[in-house]
Amino acid sequence: MNFEQMRDRIATGQGFIAALDQSGGSTPKALRGYGVEENAWNGDEEMFALIHEMRQRIIESPCFGNGKVIGAILFEKTMDGQSGGKSVPARLAERGIVPFLKVDKGLEDERDGAQLMKPNPELETLCNRARELGVFGTKMRSVIKSANANGIKAAVRQQFAEGARILSCGLVPILEPEYDIIATDRAEGEKIMLAAIEEGLDALPEDQQVMLKLSIPKEAGLYAKLADHPRVLRVVALSGGYSTDEACAELAKNPGMIASFSRGLLQDLRATQSDEEFDSTLSSAIDQISAASAT
Repeated sequence: MNFEQMRDRIATGQGFIAALDQSGGSTPKALRGYGVEENAWNGDEEMFALIHEMRQRIIESPCFGNGKVIGAILFEKTMDGQSGGKSVPARLAERGIVPFLKVDKGLEDERDGAQLMKPNPELETLCNRARELGVFGTKMRSVIKSANANGIKAAVRQQFAEGARILSCGLVPILEPEYDIIATDRAEGEKIMLAAIEEGLDALPEDQQVMLKLSIPKEAGLYAKLADHPRVLRVVALSGGYSTDEACAELAKNPGMIASFSRGLLQDLRATQSDEEFDSTLSSAIDQISAASAT
């Protein structure tokens, strides 16, 4: 797929985006979920090698290329790795899956009820390298924890500012101001966030589009109009700590959103499963998430 074919795949494809971008501090948790305990490795290199083996197993599974996974978000080390004898982005594209790259450097301490992203001075260098490897877009995450208008607006403004840097490198950014699903004031805060997002979208040049990755809203259908905004390529949902069943049930209430799940996709996969068991488990999750993503 070339860049325009990837754009069309994301804009119109029926299915969802797999989040395979656990990194740094989240990698041990992901490996534990896969049944690999911390005594199985010594040092970061061995740890990242183990998570790459898991991701290779997913990417090469027959069901992963069945057309229901339209995109995959990668960690930088995964982007630089190999699968099926090719670079991971090239292998994904060969299987009809559009590659994205996680580009944020983690979160700042909470302020005004939000955690903004840490400074990222090398963002353009990373984006240019990703584009050369065949990556289509990026993803970056901040977290909102309360309905504090100052914190929400600061998080959204930062997302759009970093998105402008990414667009200048020829990639399509996924903006992810995640709203913590356990926040007691989420319904109120999500409306503040929606208004801030709409303001950011309206300020974009006519020839630019971004994607949005948002928590499944407390009020069903709240983000429906974002999916119709001319500056939005696609709106995707994170599972946010929900189980697969919970996330799919909530997502199905929100036309215009498709899934971009991590835990919701991977929660039942285990290193000890035979290839047949692994493929069957992954296939069931893919079918369930794809059905909930039908728009």
